[in-house]
Amino acid sequence: MQRRTFVAAMGATPALHPLLAVAQDDPWGAEAGYPTGWGTPRGLSREKRLYVGNFSGGFESMLPNNTIQCGAEDPVRDKPRTDLRYRLNGVARSPDDYMAAWPVTGLLIARRGEVWFEKYQFGRSADMRMTGWSMSKSVTSLLLGITVDRGKITSLEDTAAKYVPSLAGTLHGETSLRNLMNMSSGADIVHEQGNNTLYPAALTGPRANIEQTVHNWNTRREPAGTRFNYNELCPLTIGMVLRAVNGMSMSEFAEQALWKPLGAEANATWLTDAHHNEFNCIGFAARLRDWSRLGRLVAQRGYANGRQIVSREWMESYSRWEANEAQVRYGALGKPAGAAYKAFMWHAKANGTRPLFSGVYGQRVLVDLETETVMVQTAVDEVGDWAREMFMLFQGAVGVE
Repeated sequence: MQRRTFVAAMGATPALHPLLAVAQDDPWGAEAGYPTGWGTPRGLSREKRLYVGNFSGGFESMLPNNTIQCGAEDPVRDKPRTDLRYRLNGVARSPDDYMAAWPVTGLLIARRGEVWFEKYQFGRSADMRMTGWSMSKSVTSLLLGITVDRGKITSLEDTAAKYVPSLAGTLHGETSLRNLMNMSSGADIVHEQGNNTLYPAALTGPRANIEQTVHNWNTRREPAGTRFNYNELCPLTIGMVLRAVNGMSMSEFAEQALWKPLGAEANATWLTDAHHNEFNCIGFAARLRDWSRLGRLVAQRGYANGRQIVSREWMESYSRWEANEAQVRYGALGKPAGAAYKAFMWHAKANGTRPLFSGVYGQRVLVDLETETVMVQTAVDEVGDWAREMFMLFQGAVGVE
């Protein structure tokens, strides 16, 4: 797929969203039919008017990507609930109220295969693939778990170079898989600033090369395992390991080991570099119902569609922090203070019963293990107090009998 400087606007112009009526400059591009493209200066997601279109198919037109084929669908049941309520500042609110207040493109609430609420806005629809941004890291985590289950990786204490010999002598090659999956490599990188160099080198540039980028990033700030330092290099290194030990692309492995067994209803895609290696820190795109199937897999401890897809041991390890994982325990991350991390999964509760996939601009898959409730949200902005209200909405859904 060739990179382009601009992709034409999609379809007819939908009705203007209520939020946009107030904005004289039409920030989300409704009047132009939610266009897609690189923006000016050329780069990913720098203009708000491109966010809606880019996050729902635009990136697939702009960048190389691999397709992950679905198989026989494990159907879900539509069972709308009218009793989904939460309270904000003493006022009862509904999922519709929440969506009217924030720039959410899609929202789905489900439990055990029953879809209780599903709605789209900004001209989006159920048949569109939604890019999950860093929610892709959690997909990587599930693939890592399956690989460990199959004995292709013998220990998380092994270094990446054991499985990818070309990384021998490099910072990331000499880092253990455990520290890589916990964002604790010790590399000298600050996420936002580092991405200004990393993305052109490994994704958007004409000769983008993930392996070369990981190989060359060798400045160490501290010993591995010392500090949680969120960055893209850790998952990219794990991606290299997964391709090496499984003998295929991550997309091929995901198709065989995850997507088809899961009973996904539609194909997914994953953005790649110029060599068709997945940029697996971001770039996984799927329909909302398929994102919810991934959430259900987590809620059911790796069991879905009549089979154990990921071992229960791996799934339960998300909620268990070992002695050499103190830097990612609940409250140890610094910002946000009330959070934990484990193997590319975030946690909203100290006991590990609220794992979540998290992506920038409000992409989320929230899971409550105790009730097996799942909520999927795709969005185009996360400015304001939306997260507090999102968790209130989810808590309201968790409390439904």
